[in-house]
Amino acid sequence: MVPNSAPPNRIPDLLEALKVEYDNLTQEVSTNRGSRDDPDGKGAVAHISEMTAFQQQLSELQRNHLQIKQKYEDEVARLQKELELRGGPSTPSGGPSASTSTHPQPPPPAIGHGQTNMLDNVMSVSRPQAPGMDHSPMGPGASGPTNGAHPPHPPHGGYPGPYSNEGPTSTVMVAGTKRKTSGSSITGPPPRPMVGKPPGSSTINDVDPNAVPSDLKVEGADWFAIFNPKLPRNLNMGMVHSLDHKSVVCCVRFSNDGKFLATGCNRTAQIFDVNTGDLIITLNDESVSKDGDLYIRSVCFSPDGKFLATGAEDKLIRIWELATKRICHTLRGHEQDIYSLDYSRDGQVLVSGSGDRTARLWDTKTGNALHSLATDDLGPKDAGVTSVAISPDGRYVAAGSLDRMVRVWDAQSGYMWERLEGHKDSVYSVAFTPDGNSLISGSLDKTIKVWDLGTIQRGGAVPGANICRSTLVGHKDFVLSVACSPCGRWIVSGSKDRSVQFWETQTSNTLFMLQGHKNSVISVCVSPAGGLFATGSGDCRARIWRYDPLLNAN
Repeated sequence: MVPNSAPPNRIPDLLEALKVEYDNLTQEVSTNRGSRDDPDGKGAVAHISEMTAFQQQLSELQRNHLQIKQKYEDEVARLQKELELRGGPSTPSGGPSASTSTHPQPPPPAIGHGQTNMLDNVMSVSRPQAPGMDHSPMGPGASGPTNGAHPPHPPHGGYPGPYSNEGPTSTVMVAGTKRKTSGSSITGPPPRPMVGKPPGSSTINDVDPNAVPSDLKVEGADWFAIFNPKLPRNLNMGMVHSLDHKSVVCCVRFSNDGKFLATGCNRTAQIFDVNTGDLIITLNDESVSKDGDLYIRSVCFSPDGKFLATGAEDKLIRIWELATKRICHTLRGHEQDIYSLDYSRDGQVLVSGSGDRTARLWDTKTGNALHSLATDDLGPKDAGVTSVAISPDGRYVAAGSLDRMVRVWDAQSGYMWERLEGHKDSVYSVAFTPDGNSLISGSLDKTIKVWDLGTIQRGGAVPGANICRSTLVGHKDFVLSVACSPCGRWIVSGSKDRSVQFWETQTSNTLFMLQGHKNSVISVCVSPAGGLFATGSGDCRARIWRYDPLLNAN
C-alpha cells in the first residue's frame, strides 16, 4: 500500500539533520570566502555546489514525504468511507477525527440492585455529534461502540433523499430550510398467521452497500437505505423531517391521530407538527433544580391527544395538559428511573416501567396507583423493567426486563399469566401486535422475538403454550427498540448498530435496512395513522420517515 521507504516517523528526523548540515555548510562557505588560502574562491564554489546538491536532496525528500503522507490519508479516507457505508463501528486510530459535540452523553443512572447502569454504552460514541455542525455522509463518527453490559437508555447517549413516488407533499427541515418531499399513507390487508422461520433465512446484514444495484438503494446526503436483494422490492421509503435537539433524543412517540410527534430529551419534552416539522410545544418543569441533567426517558400521548405523560430520571411521572402546558398530575411511587410508559386505548389506565423492578398501573383520572407488578418473582436478581406495553383490548400488560424475561399480567387483577423465556440477554423493548395475539420483544442479544399469546387471548394460559413464533436476526448490536405497524404487516427495530431494520411480520424477512443516524437508534415508533415511522438517536436528532408501497408491487 505504501512504497518501501523510511518509516514515516523517521522522515522529520532526517529532514532536521539535513537542515543542520545545510546551516553548517552555509557558515563554512561564508568563512571560506575570506580565506587567504583560496584567493581564487575555488573552495567556496565547491562548497556552494555541495550545498546546492544538499538543498536539492532536501527538496526531494520533502516531496517524497508529502506523497507518502497523501497516500496514507487517501487510504484512511477510503477505509473510513467503507466503514461508513457498512455502518461500521469506528474510525481507524490515527485517522481524521470527527467533529466533537458540545452536548455530552447522558450520565449512566443506577438502576435496580447492584447498581446496574441502564444507560451505559447505548451510545455508539462517547459524545454525540451536535446537529448542524457536520453534514458529512453518514458515518461512524469519532469512535466505535463502547464496551459494556447495558446501554444508556434502555427502552427507548436531515437531508432529503432522491426517492420517487407520488402522494401528498410534506417538507424536510434542514438547517432552517424546507424542501419538498412526497409521502403517502399505506394500507393493506391484515397479516396472515405468522410461520416460524429459521433465523437469518433472508437478511441483508452482510450485503455490501457498494455492490447493491441502484434500484435497491435510496439515499440522501447523510443517510441511505438498502432493500433486500433476495426479495422482490415492494416498498419505497424516504426521509420527511430531521428534527434537531440540544441533547440526546431518548424517546419518540406519535399521537393517536398521527398528527404530532413527541420527543424526550434532557429536561424537556417537545412536540412537533408531523406535517410541517415545526416545534409547537416545549414542556419543562420549572420547579426542578437547574443543577445537573434530567433526561426524559419516556413519553406517551393520551388517546384523545389532550395529555402527554412523561417519565424521567427523578422517579416521577408527570401528566401534562397540552392546552395549558401545565402539569395536572404527578405520579409518585417508583423508587428508580422511569423507563417506559403506555396508555390503555380508553385512556383510563397508564402503565409505567421502572428500574425498581416493578411495572405499575395508574388511574389517570385520580392519579392513584391500581397495581404494582413485581418482576422479582423468582428471587432477588437484576430485573429492572425496561419497557412496558398494554394490549389493544386493555386486558394485559407486558414488560421486558434486565433478567432476559418478558412477563405478561392481567391488567384487571394483577395476576401474572406468563413468563416468556428465550432471550439470551436483557430485554429492552416490547410491543403488542395490533390484534393482540402476539408480542414482539427486542433484546441486547441482538435479536427480536415474536411470541404467540393465543392461549391467553382464548381465556386460559397453559404452561409452555406461549411459544416463540419466530426469531428475527440481522442486527449487529443491541436491539434497543421495536414497534409494529398499525396494519400488523411490518415490524420496525432500532439498534445500537445505528441502523433501523424494517421486517415483514409474516415471513420474518428484512425488507430494508436504513442507516439514518450517526449514533445509536434509541427509540422507534410507527405512526398509528400508517405511512410514517420516527426514530430518536444519540446524535441529538429525531427523524420522521415515510414508507409506502411501490406502484408496480404486488
